[in-house]
Amino acid sequence: AMSDAVPIRAVSEPCLLGESPMWHPEEGLLYWCDIDAHALYRLDPLSGASRRWDLPCEVSACAPLLGGGLLLAMRDGLWRFDVHSARRFRIAPAPYDSSRQRFNDGKCDPQGRFWIGSIDEPRRPEAALYRWDGRELTRQAGGITTSNGLAWSPDGRTLYWSDTRAHTIYAFDFDPAAGSLSSQRVFCRFEPRQAMEPLSAYGGRPDGAAMDSEGCYWVAMYEGQRLLRLSPTAQVLADIKLPVRCPTMPCFGDSDLRSIYLTSARHGRPADELAEQPWAGAVLRLRVEVAGLPTAFAIP
Repeated sequence: AMSDAVPIRAVSEPCLLGESPMWHPEEGLLYWCDIDAHALYRLDPLSGASRRWDLPCEVSACAPLLGGGLLLAMRDGLWRFDVHSARRFRIAPAPYDSSRQRFNDGKCDPQGRFWIGSIDEPRRPEAALYRWDGRELTRQAGGITTSNGLAWSPDGRTLYWSDTRAHTIYAFDFDPAAGSLSSQRVFCRFEPRQAMEPLSAYGGRPDGAAMDSEGCYWVAMYEGQRLLRLSPTAQVLADIKLPVRCPTMPCFGDSDLRSIYLTSARHGRPADELAEQPWAGAVLRLRVEVAGLPTAFAIP
């Protein structure tokens, strides 16, 4: 069964705060970010060759650009990044006070618009979700603290988005032609950790996510040490136990899109937990029975 999937370590070098794994559909390579280390990584799973780029500030998400290169979400805005020269060109300034907020998870809709949310570092509900359409960056939703969990249904008509701090995943009706949102509703809500509740009893909170070809939503449960597969009606179809306490985001990769690559975090974790979990911060890989949806390219 799906819950029998056994994670292996895809990359041995751990991240402080691994985030936003992205399978490049043309290159057949995996990219991911280490937000706290200000680094972008790339792995060729076939050869094992990896590459790291050090950047001037936090990088939280990446998307492949039509025509080559990457779109990067960084604390100081959106950038076009040339992987060959390692040069970056800013295409939009940050839409928030960057001393209090930064971008968090982001990805492209099927039409090539880049959707990117922010995180409010003082932990107030002032973060938001933005859309880059190739011309301007506009605010599309708000009232949250930690933006995460972006994914589209296979028909492109539902957008999922979570507020990790609120333990809540939302769904919207999505208009593919206009790139607009309506009918925000709660898709799934999880129990917060109770005072004095041991971490071992806590189920975690929804972080990054990925969509499979059957319309099921895979979500990393931060601090819950598990990866869930939720049906379109939010039923738990699989609950995969992980060797790391803090998974951050899954993506589908490999040539058949039946591998899940999963980033994780180790920054700020207790020493005894890190001693028990040597894979904390690593990128994990597990094989699943249902393929994911391919990564969408960004409009340059």
